[in-house]
Amino acid sequence: MTRDVAIVAFAQTDHRRSTADVSEVEMLIPVLEDVLRQVDLRTGEIDFTCSGSSDYLAGRAFSFTMALDGVGAWPPISESHVETDGAWALYEAWVRLLTGEADTALVYAWGKSSPGELRDVLTRQLDPYYVAPLWPDAVSLAALQAQALIDAGDTDERALAGIAARSRTAARDNPHAQLTGSPPPEGLLAEEYLVRPLRRHDVPPVSDGAAAVVLAAGATARRLCPRPAWIRGMDHRIEAHSLGVRDLTDSPSARLAAERAGAFERPVDTAEIHAPFTSQEVVLRKALRLDGTVTVNPSGGALAAHPVMAAGLVRLGEAAARIHRGTSDRALAHATSGPCLQQNLVAVLEGAEG
Repeated sequence: MTRDVAIVAFAQTDHRRSTADVSEVEMLIPVLEDVLRQVDLRTGEIDFTCSGSSDYLAGRAFSFTMALDGVGAWPPISESHVETDGAWALYEAWVRLLTGEADTALVYAWGKSSPGELRDVLTRQLDPYYVAPLWPDAVSLAALQAQALIDAGDTDERALAGIAARSRTAARDNPHAQLTGSPPPEGLLAEEYLVRPLRRHDVPPVSDGAAAVVLAAGATARRLCPRPAWIRGMDHRIEAHSLGVRDLTDSPSARLAAERAGAFERPVDTAEIHAPFTSQEVVLRKALRLDGTVTVNPSGGALAAHPVMAAGLVRLGEAAARIHRGTSDRALAHATSGPCLQQNLVAVLEGAEG
């Protein structure tokens, strides 16, 4: 028997350039309290808990165990963790609810990028023999992808500036965004290159932040939320580790994940896509078949705030929140991990019963 599972609550921090004044646990606790308060539940009433984070960012092994102080692990809880973006923690919790092993789940994720040099840290996820020793940082790799798109005629620098301007203008309505407002594309194009052809506006801000959602199944979801965001499908796919064997102007893994999630069965009205770089929005719009009728990243997206390891979960939460408010009926949410959109997760959310 197939169970209906929904996102019934979503909370996030105000994302900031630095949170040196608080620890990871202190940053998490208000978010966890907020998301549970929305559904009037206590930690002991949650059947399953799953988190996403990165030891690379924390600088120590098994750093997720510290965060459990914010959840409260006594009496003992059923808990798991993924060493990646919290969107994949949500996937694990969703599967747990589908099997009937739980009726409710708490999913949370966090990342503090400010203590170190993020561009250097992320090189450690690359091939350790041939690529990582060259220290190509995430911005430089994204610049290679952007130049490939320009050379293929898929975009140009003015179009990329337009994406940045639109995203950060949309973020004016998002109280949690780190960057809001933007000069017109002409003003952005006057900036110096960060790594050609990318300028500062093409690159996500360094952000500290956290997010959490509550999942519930069937009648429990209907009891906890007036308009649940039902997960109609979710899938994630990964591409080759080596950048040299991939076409950086396309994302077959995102396309396949969307197909398996049912995104192409009927049109969506909203898409929250995890595109940290302006050039990656170009790739994802094509792979996910997002035309001009779809509202893309009304929250401002990752260009407005990019808490690494939580930004993908935020995309799912923002899409669900629009359904909760009744401003969307069918939304696509996307998360990515790895260099140049290597791994992609897609979920389809609906507000209607069915």
